[in-house]
Amino acid sequence: MKLRIVLEPSEDGGFTALVTSLPGCLSEGETREEALVNIRQAIELYLEPVDDDVSAIASAEIVEITV
Repeated sequence: MKLRIVLEPSEDGGFTALVTSLPGCLSEGETREEALVNIRQAIELYLEPVDDDVSAIASAEIVEITV
């Protein structure tokens, strides 16, 4: 899977990494390389299934809509 990362210098030093296609998925690092390592870990955690996902609820229904 390929994802685009927005990598920008932080005001306080270091770098902030943001995945625009994954809302709320962001990380930081003291260096560019560290920020990229950290955002990779954040992506893996973001995409990891958890027990309380909606699909675990027996009465839940997953619906797709087009807007």
